[in-house]
Amino acid sequence: MSALSPEALVALDGIADHQRQRTSRVASVLGNRLGSSALDYAVAHHLIEGAEHAARARDANRLAWYRRTTVRDLTHLSVGPHIVLSPRPADLLRSEISETAYYLVGPDTSPAPPEALALVRAALASATEHDFGTLLTQHAPVVCLLNRRRLDETLHSWALTRLPGTVFTDYTTHPEVLARDLIHEAAHNWLNDALTAHDVSLPADVTFFSPWRGTPRPVYGFLHACWAFSLTVLYARRARCGATGAVASFLNAHLRQQESQFASAFDSLAEALSYVPADALRDRVSRAVNEAVLPG
Repeated sequence: MSALSPEALVALDGIADHQRQRTSRVASVLGNRLGSSALDYAVAHHLIEGAEHAARARDANRLAWYRRTTVRDLTHLSVGPHIVLSPRPADLLRSEISETAYYLVGPDTSPAPPEALALVRAALASATEHDFGTLLTQHAPVVCLLNRRRLDETLHSWALTRLPGTVFTDYTTHPEVLARDLIHEAAHNWLNDALTAHDVSLPADVTFFSPWRGTPRPVYGFLHACWAFSLTVLYARRARCGATGAVASFLNAHLRQQESQFASAFDSLAEALSYVPADALRDRVSRAVNEAVLPG
């Protein structure tokens, strides 16, 4: 099996059409004129979620804002094709169906501080240099920076199915570390879109041991981990060549850790992928993992 570049790995028919169709449906519900870009797709989900919150709170002014706002109204939050958010911890929301925190862009959202914007620009530049620019443009167009951490502290990041295209992440002052985490969460968003676009339904009662969680996970979670971590390996291998000092050590430690994790997971990959009937999608995940386990 020949290797594919990261750009080629994430080039999958059906995803862009799925995003456009979904955005169009949300725009129709809102009575809005959203565009058809990946950023429109991500923002659309903030708007529909925010509109629901406002309607439940009977806040007519806020509801009107969510119904009329488009990406063109949010340029003050933008870095190129991305929106960068930097909310206070008190601004994060939690829902009755999930304890995972999230944030919605709204009429009172302030621009991220200049240092945050500069960090995101540098992280995007690093990702683009190493062939992950399309992944982040298409699947992480909204970046929500949370807590600033040191390199030796645990970095938390996540994505939510209800807000596709948005990434929530802690960060350090190092662009390469932020790029790694944006790639990881964008990979989750990509796989969710790919599964939906190809009408793949995975069984909830089939599990595989996940070394990343140290516990059996449903095939959905297992494949998500294999795919997302394989892309961080491919990025870290490229980025460490130009990294120095603490960042180089950090990336090398990540690669050593993932080598061990994939060694434990690899034998289960073929069986897990057998539940994915879409040939092209199955091929992308298989190629990414096979490339990640090769000596780098």
